Amino acid sequence: MRAVRYHEHGGPDVLQVEQIDRPEPEDDELLVAVRAATVNPVDTYFREGSYRPGDLPWIPGSDFAGEVEAVGDEVEAFDVGDRVFGTGLGNSRQGTCAEYVTTPTDTVARLPDGVGFDEGAAVALVGVTAWRALIDHGNLEPAETCLVHGGSGGVGHVAVQLAAATGARVVTTASEEYHERLEAVGADTVLDYHRDDLAEAVEEAGNPDVILDHRLDDYLQFDADVAALGARIVGIGNTDAEAGFENVSAARSKELTITLMSMFNTPDISAVLERLARLVADGEVVPEIDGTYSLSDVDEAQRDVLEESFLGKLVVEP
Repeated sequence: MRAVRYHEHGGPDVLQVEQIDRPEPEDDELLVAVRAATVNPVDTYFREGSYRPGDLPWIPGSDFAGEVEAVGDEVEAFDVGDRVFGTGLGNSRQGTCAEYVTTPTDTVARLPDGVGFDEGAAVALVGVTAWRALIDHGNLEPAETCLVHGGSGGVGHVAVQLAAATGARVVTTASEEYHERLEAVGADTVLDYHRDDLAEAVEEAGNPDVILDHRLDDYLQFDADVAALGARIVGIGNTDAEAGFENVSAARSKELTITLMSMFNTPDISAVLERLARLVADGEVVPEIDGTYSLSDVDEAQRDVLEESFLGKLVVEP
């Protein structure tokens, strides 16, 4: 099969398309013919070496959608030909930017007939991340106010829709060019994150009960300043290695709960994927796809995911 691999850590130029043996599923695994995968910022962290994957050479990519090609001897829940989507790969096991991938059954779910492969791949990692943050850790409830930093991002645009589907009031930040699109998918208030009075604008929209933060090194103190009493802050990322409060006592006075998380620690990915599949099939969550790439263009996609401004996800079609 054709697969994208890197043999050493470095920039996007270390990625190359190679012909390698097609993997065989273990007794509890599926072999999936990949119809779509996506590129996420985390793929670049593994490639650069700031996050350590398994032994090199390594295939990047965390999520996928496709058709079951073969099933392990112990698998009973899936059959050859089933349409599936999944995530959680590319960390401790080889990733998804390839023509075939093997996956354990607890990181995969059926893809509804009305949902395209591109949509399934596009919602997998970011959807599980948003669910884990807002529902599992944030305990977001109807009529609460939810602040999503970076609403145009992969996780952000799904988190806005997921929060809206729960009945929460949704406030998000994004560049002005994306405001109308975010309002169309469920945001009640969209604020330009460049504005000087951003904190005041968030508080005017409603002190958030739950905050999803993808840049803790930039916004942790901001979150504490605008949060409601007893708010839950969930951090999913940062640019610098360090993040901290400038005013700990002010944060402590609000009795905040702060959770740092990784999607890869989700205890039952398949259960979350099943819920997401229903939401996508019902039109409650619509993953936005900004562009598609071939396997030979994954290096370009990994540059674009960090350097370009876009709303939604970048999809790879093997």
